[in-house]
Amino acid sequence: MYAKTNPSAGRLSPGQKRAFAIIGVLIVLVLGGLGAWSALASDPYSSSGHGCVNVTVPSSTGGATLHYCGAAARSFCQASFRSHDQVSLRARPQCVLAGLGSRAAP
Repeated sequence: MYAKTNPSAGRLSPGQKRAFAIIGVLIVLVLGGLGAWSALASDPYSSSGHGCVNVTVPSSTGGATLHYCGAAARSFCQASFRSHDQVSLRARPQCVLAGLGSRAAP
């Protein structure tokens, strides 16, 4: 109804069209950059190594990541080689990857 009383209400000027186009391109570039960064960025919890242990274990919410470094990792690995529960069995290969397997083994 308003467009009939004000004929120029539904039309964009060339400057407004250009501004919308620039904003649209910027949004696409930002979203594309975020997508590329999230796909290619390294994950510090992805693998064990250099004295840090990362173990993914099942939990009530789907999965949990246990992350230990330094003295906590040594203690965790020593306990995992002494025990035979599911978490310990999953932790042993990761302890070996972190270089803590031979020292932790009895």
